Amino acid sequence: MNIVEEFDSYRSKMNEEILASNNKVIKRLFNLDTNAYSPGAVDTKTKEMLGLACSMVLSCDDCIKYHLGKCYELGISDEELYEVFAIANIVGGTIVIPHLRRAVEFWNELKTR
Repeated sequence: MNIVEEFDSYRSKMNEEILASNNKVIKRLFNLDTNAYSPGAVDTKTKEMLGLACSMVLSCDDCIKYHLGKCYELGISDEELYEVFAIANIVGGTIVIPHLRRAVEFWNELKTR
């Protein structure tokens, strides 16, 4: 199993378990997250790129992988992606570089699908 399949499988399994708890607050939080990335005044592609940059600055590897997957699904080019990476690194500083490395590895794996 490659890193993309491993991430997707784990995320799906755990989300099912979490949502099965039927906790109203958690369900609403998940729903809010889903709705935040729906098209509106800002298109979904831009929202996913924003989510990716923010996730990199906040050092959340799971969030980075999730947004990379969405960016891939939306057809974001390597050039667009590297501009997002550049913004994240400028805003977040050198602490973002390790996340950049893992993001590039994950992106390369996505492109082999």
